[in-house]
Amino acid sequence: MLERTAASARNRDLAVALVLGAGVLLLYSGVLQALAHQWATDDNYSHGFFVLPLAAFFAWERREGLRGASRSPSLAGLLLIAASLVVLLAGRLGAELFLTRVSMIGVLAGIVWYVWGREHLRVLAFPIAFLFLMVPLPAILFNKIALPLQLLASRVGETVIAAAGIPVVREGNVLQLPTRDLEVAEACSGIRSLVSLIMLGIVLGYFTERRTGARLVIALSAVPIAIAANAARVAGTGLASELISPAAAEGFFHAFSGWLVFGAAFAGLMFVQRLIAARPHRARSPLGHGAGLEAR
Repeated sequence: MLERTAASARNRDLAVALVLGAGVLLLYSGVLQALAHQWATDDNYSHGFFVLPLAAFFAWERREGLRGASRSPSLAGLLLIAASLVVLLAGRLGAELFLTRVSMIGVLAGIVWYVWGREHLRVLAFPIAFLFLMVPLPAILFNKIALPLQLLASRVGETVIAAAGIPVVREGNVLQLPTRDLEVAEACSGIRSLVSLIMLGIVLGYFTERRTGARLVIALSAVPIAIAANAARVAGTGLASELISPAAAEGFFHAFSGWLVFGAAFAGLMFVQRLIAARPHRARSPLGHGAGLEAR
């Protein structure tokens, strides 16, 4: 009898979730279409296509935890849904795409909380939070990050090129070389590789580490690695255009150098992960003394 009641409750919850999910797809169909279009046309966010399937995989991996979680539907989830819909309305009235997109994630979290309860939401917290990586940054924030990265890459490029004995003058994000001017444009700021590398760092840490601290270090290490790699690319492009051919700063060679440098940055990320994995660590006993057991 208890099993039949539990099965009936699960079926009812599933039906409610499917109805709410269908409503979300209908309500956010335009938002999702615009989001997919930006992923397809904006190289800074092309990684967005990978976020949804990865989040779905992370949620599927937690299926045992969901089965064991107690079911405690909460009206707080309904409040979260309502608040997220207010954010959606504000985004539409203000023509702010970022708000309309993040509101969708809030609605999904609210559905889980409302239908199944806080414990289920806790189990699914990481897959839901991971969805934020698919949302492009607001233009004002993007520009505040991109411009300093452009200037930093320009300064590093100037320093390396001058150290190689090649005359160079920097004006903002433009490097004046003997044979040509090299502009460090927004596309060369490194923000594209920065966002993608952070996502890869999160995924790499997820699959290779169980310690939250280690996962955080791997993800955060993507920031200096991406910045350093892009600065090296700018410097290398300037050197190649002067020592080899101006064609090295444009066309196929320029695009290929981007992929090459990104591969090197990912290798740096792997190196950080290896260093963390090789470092011995011990779990503490309940009394606070080393228990001599690995924390993994």
